Amino acid sequence: MKSLLLAAALFAAVTQTSSVNSADLQQPFLAPEAKAEGWSFTASPYFWGAGISGDFGQFGLPAINLESGFGDILKDLDVGFMAIGEARYDRFSVFGDVIYTKVSSQAATPLGVVARGVETTSETFAGLVGMGYAIFQDSRSNVDVVAGARIWHASTQISFSGGFLSGVSSRDSATWVDAITGIRGRYFLTDHFYLSAWGLVGAGQADLDWDLAAGIGYEFSDRISTVAGYRALGVDYSHDGFIFDAVQQGPILGFVVRF
Repeated sequence: MKSLLLAAALFAAVTQTSSVNSADLQQPFLAPEAKAEGWSFTASPYFWGAGISGDFGQFGLPAINLESGFGDILKDLDVGFMAIGEARYDRFSVFGDVIYTKVSSQAATPLGVVARGVETTSETFAGLVGMGYAIFQDSRSNVDVVAGARIWHASTQISFSGGFLSGVSSRDSATWVDAITGIRGRYFLTDHFYLSAWGLVGAGQADLDWDLAAGIGYEFSDRISTVAGYRALGVDYSHDGFIFDAVQQGPILGFVVRF
């Protein structure tokens, strides 16, 4: 009887040990639990050396074709601000892009009787807000389909000095909104170098609104990187005598901070 009890106890101990060892052997092959990383944020002020060309019509006058290189614009630039921001959670993202420029120029009139000089001040604002969903995503790269809206504001003020029109000024402006959709993303080629690009197109109050950019970036750390490339942005808007059919394009350089 004692022999049977001892044999049963030994069998139970061996069975329990075998079960534990089997679980230990299987453990390395079990998939780890996915961990939610929470929200991440990106801010990127950038410099865009863009020239502008197109047809412009204001103050009820016929449209004229203008073309200005970035050097001409920089000479008369009063204020310029450009920045991109993004908030991302898993495959979802919310992003924005802001462009604001103020340019002033002065010129003397030929005879100086009606007015001795004229000053022109032009302001342009373009603000994009959108949402995206990653159709491709790994630990560092992503390609998103996006949709959003871009609001535009363009205005020109003309002021006269001297002569009969001294102190007279006039302003013409327009504000409009367009729906935008497209693709944007970032893809790492190495541990430090990556490609960054977007392609957006839309319409609304404008007949056409489009935005293309591509660049290559270098990541110094998980939080800081820089990117250089080329961007072209176009819009074709006309309403009630105000015409803004313009293309801005040129090299772009940005500084990226993630937190």
